[in-house]
Amino acid sequence: MSQSPEDIADRNNAAAGRAPARVTARHVIDYLDRHPEFLMRHPDVLERQKLPARQNGDRIADLQTYLLERLRGDVARLRSEQDDLLANSRDNLSTQDRVHRAVLSLLGAATFEQLIEAVTTDLAILLDVDVVTLCIESETPPTAPVRYDGLFLLRPGTVDEVMGPGVEVMLRDEIAGEPAVFGGAAGLVRSDALIRLTPHENAPTGLIAFGTRHPGFFNPGQGTELLTFLARIIEHCIRNWLTRSL
Repeated sequence: MSQSPEDIADRNNAAAGRAPARVTARHVIDYLDRHPEFLMRHPDVLERQKLPARQNGDRIADLQTYLLERLRGDVARLRSEQDDLLANSRDNLSTQDRVHRAVLSLLGAATFEQLIEAVTTDLAILLDVDVVTLCIESETPPTAPVRYDGLFLLRPGTVDEVMGPGVEVMLRDEIAGEPAVFGGAAGLVRSDALIRLTPHENAPTGLIAFGTRHPGFFNPGQGTELLTFLARIIEHCIRNWLTRSL
């Protein structure tokens, strides 16, 4: 960017220890003429100026209107951000309430059968998803069909194959449902959340799977704290029933 004679003079005066040259109104006007983008790059300067009353002359720049429009834009932006924040807060509170009710349903199960039903049926209703399944890896294939709807036995290593080794939580926004995880409902699933389960150090690895027909319902950018908390409650409940059966 070219420098004005005044800029050069001020720089030379500063280097020589002299006071800068006196800046006149003409200097300011000349500078703004040569740098028409200056106020766009430094809007804070414009906001500090005393502005002329509104006039209708063809050569009068209506700076008040400019500032007014800018303030209106800022207000609209802030209102939009406030609305988004309130909407997110309401969604978070609603999700917390759903998870709390889901936890009460799990803790209220009087038998292992009721626990499985609470996981695979009640959670789907409370969390507004289409399908919830509980999957457990098993060394021995079942000799008869599993008698609990929504409970699937997986061959060893399936959880790592689906989620990746060491991955605890996976949220996917647009996928085809895994038949091994969702069974007959896999064709319906377009978005899912998978959480690894380790009910006991001696118990096989498993996962809890939430599936929905709506792409984008779950996505990798979402927080996972509530879902992880829910998975830990499920682990706790399964651990209790495993202990009782020993």
